[in-house]
Amino acid sequence: MISHAARHTFGSLITLEAGVPIETISKMLGHTNLTTTQLYARVTPKKLFEDMDKFIEATSDMKLVL
Repeated sequence: MISHAARHTFGSLITLEAGVPIETISKMLGHTNLTTTQLYARVTPKKLFEDMDKFIEATSDMKLVL
């Protein structure tokens, strides 16, 4: 049986930070409910900043028109 801490490490640090979709992580952890996976795969500050950087880069050529 995999320990609780190992599931958190795998869900958050190993897979989610590597860009694996949460739906795939859910299957890897054997969950039938995505809500259960969300308990284990938490968005870390590192992942948040990386995703924000990707968003800013992807939208850098957009102009705000009011």
